[in-house]
Amino acid sequence: MEYIKRLEPLFLLLVILVALNWAVDALFDWNAIKEIFGSGTAADVVYVIAGLGALTFIPKLMDELHLTGDHAHPRGT
Repeated sequence: MEYIKRLEPLFLLLVILVALNWAVDALFDWNAIKEIFGSGTAADVVYVIAGLGALTFIPKLMDELHLTGDHAHPRGT
């Protein structure tokens, strides 16, 4: 678990870069990932790594949104 926490900044960077790439692709029809890595397996690997990185943030998001069930009820019951 400590190893994953050390990689969080890298995962966050990848998620942001891929999100920006999708925005640029939607607005200007230019995909930077495919321009850099080609349209083959290397681009797919980048997308998979970014997707796995995004999955590592789900527990943190659930905790921030208080969806884990580990917190007391607001009424104190």
